[in-house]
Amino acid sequence: MIEFGDFYSLIAKGPLSHWLETLPAQIATWQKGSHHGQFKQWFNAVDYLPAIKPERLDLLHSVTADTTPGLSEGQQLGIYTHLKTLMPWRKGPFDLYGIHIDTEWRSDWKWERVVPHISSLAGRTVLDVGCGSGYHMWRMIGAGAHLAVGIDPTQLFLCQFEAVRKLLGGDQRAHLLPLGIEQLPELKAFDTVFSMGVLYHRRSPLDHLYQLKNQLVSGGELVLETIVIEGDEHQVLVPGDRYAQMRNVYFIPSAAALVNWLEKCGFIDIRIVDVCTTTIEEQRKTDWMTSDSLAEFLDPQDHSKTIEGYPAPIRAVIVAKRP
Repeated sequence: MIEFGDFYSLIAKGPLSHWLETLPAQIATWQKGSHHGQFKQWFNAVDYLPAIKPERLDLLHSVTADTTPGLSEGQQLGIYTHLKTLMPWRKGPFDLYGIHIDTEWRSDWKWERVVPHISSLAGRTVLDVGCGSGYHMWRMIGAGAHLAVGIDPTQLFLCQFEAVRKLLGGDQRAHLLPLGIEQLPELKAFDTVFSMGVLYHRRSPLDHLYQLKNQLVSGGELVLETIVIEGDEHQVLVPGDRYAQMRNVYFIPSAAALVNWLEKCGFIDIRIVDVCTTTIEEQRKTDWMTSDSLAEFLDPQDHSKTIEGYPAPIRAVIVAKRP
């Protein structure tokens, strides 16, 4: 079973220490609970990976680790086989000892759109809500963050994160906890909170914004990235059963409406810093994610619409502060 004692020790003397009043019991409940039918297989894949200390580690420009001399073909094949067991890989890419994990999302493109507009992460404690495999957390560490904490209840993503961390030498600067945002108390301890690709999955988006606010220190920064539609501050799309084949999409506001929501929740210094259309080059099938992707979710005759006839995904980045 994946253990979290190192994380508890890490936060015991810092601004997150009061989290220890609730977190260990929540994790113990998770460890005793029912797990995905493939969890043991995923855990074994992580367990069988070699513990390697990279001689070259680049988290600033990518997530790349290598050693000199390079690994043998047999060693590479062993790592490749274990990592393939953890498919589908959605957020990345990763370059680990000559193995390129070409993920569904070019998450590096998103990061390049986000990072020029946010406060420096140097020395900061950051939270990544819905972090997936943890790709962006490693980029946050590369940008100077002191500690990156990710939360995501999906067990496959936890195993993917632990696999990458093992291949990065067991790096303790990033940690993923198998929790949802609704399980966090009002920590008020993070300098920066990221919520990227989460808001449209929440039944109550304003509650989500309040939950994010409650994790920030006074003056802390929220980085919110989500799907939006075109329109004025009154425009909000409420899709039917599916949006781009996703079932759990509830509210898609315009960027202007989202600014109003943030103001209503008490955020200040709200800025729309980037708006761009998601392309089939940024989200696509690969050898590491072989099921349908964005190309199959769009109208084949008109890529400006989803297969259901809604506006195709446009993603906005909004930066705001807690007073």
